Amino acid sequence: MTAPVQSLHFADAREAEDLSAFLARLLHYDRAAAVRLQAGGGALAVFGRPPSFEVLAIRTARLSHPVELDVTVAAGELLESLGGPEIAVPPAVTGPAWAGVLPPRGGWREMPGLPDAAEMRGAVATAVAEFRRRDEALPAERRTRAERDRIGREIWSRGIGPTGLPLRAVHAAQSLGFLRPGVPTALLSAGSWLRLRTPFGSVAVRTSGLGGLSVTPVRPV
Repeated sequence: MTAPVQSLHFADAREAEDLSAFLARLLHYDRAAAVRLQAGGGALAVFGRPPSFEVLAIRTARLSHPVELDVTVAAGELLESLGGPEIAVPPAVTGPAWAGVLPPRGGWREMPGLPDAAEMRGAVATAVAEFRRRDEALPAERRTRAERDRIGREIWSRGIGPTGLPLRAVHAAQSLGFLRPGVPTALLSAGSWLRLRTPFGSVAVRTSGLGGLSVTPVRPV
């Protein structure tokens, strides 16, 4: 029986710094956030789900040597352990439901029609302005959490361009630091999953509800 992985060694210090920034953003939205870690070969994938966006966020990092790892841990404990090129793997926690349903390992194909980063960032800014305008226009008796949530769902469920990618996925990519000015982007599809990929991370979303979900341990994407 293979001994569990106790520590991870990054290829360089920048990998740890970038992962720290990602974890800090996740914790901003959920102080009790959990992340699923998967390592295969010389790469680590960290999966998280910021609740405000209802998407799956993925950050990868290069490791100095190959390891095999699949564990769900507390994001805060993982962040605390990041202080250099080597980190201790925190104790496993009982993972939330989303951690058992990850995007497939392979079968991704690039989809056409994705606007460039500047246009997508502009679409997010327009949507934020619309939400604020509609929120401010609500009469006092309708200014409730439920009504604001309804407006938000309507706005952020809209597709970006002709792609079918919901605007909330683009908003998440920008808020998590993935979608930056001038960066190359790609839209990938595999089954019922869509994935917005940038050099700084990916955001994945299911497009067909919860039907037919498979729970499989997949390798980093």
